[in-house]
Amino acid sequence: MNFGIVVAAGKSERMGPDIDKAFLSLGTRPVVAYSLMAFEKCPDVDSVVLVVRKDKLEAARAMVQMFGCAKVKRVVAGGIRRQDSVLNGLEHVPLDAKIVVVHDGARPCVTSELITEVVNSAKRFGSGVAACKITDTIKEIGRGLTIAKTVDRTKLWAVQTPQAFRRDLLAKAFEVVKRKRMVVTDESSAVELVCDDVRLVAAPWTNIKITTPNDLVTARRLLNL
Repeated sequence: MNFGIVVAAGKSERMGPDIDKAFLSLGTRPVVAYSLMAFEKCPDVDSVVLVVRKDKLEAARAMVQMFGCAKVKRVVAGGIRRQDSVLNGLEHVPLDAKIVVVHDGARPCVTSELITEVVNSAKRFGSGVAACKITDTIKEIGRGLTIAKTVDRTKLWAVQTPQAFRRDLLAKAFEVVKRKRMVVTDESSAVELVCDDVRLVAAPWTNIKITTPNDLVTARRLLNL
């Protein structure tokens, strides 16, 4: 079986104080519901664990029922950091699961096709990380806003989610992170500690992350809401 972990337990600091962006309205649904529906439609994911803030557990369970997210088998509380939330979700994934797909619930434009692509990559290589090739010119700054140098962009990719891995590989990576008391910002950073062959999967730029109020406007347009 393949499992999804949808993480929606962040602080949403850039959205504003006391705002949980995962539960902001986007059209007729909360932001996180769009990710759940993409997993619902994906034939390559059998079950989903939804990770939310502790104060949103009941609201999340009601949402899952309201929108018919039958694949969501567990709704669990997240931790202080993203990696803690992913680990909380991973604890509810059976040991015999083959592939685990971690997705940020703040990326509502994800498609079931992209989820399938990262799963297929994980089946073949052990990993599949959605990413978009950087096409803008990149500058590294020095003091203030003074340009220090122009960075070679030819090998640069912006990493997104979903990120899929063999369950045993992901668990091994987080064991190392925990033992070394490290902080990682995504699952790929953890897996890179134990694997030299983490694979990227080309994703569209439209797979945006909701970070600021302007991103909600963009997402509405992309989803034709």
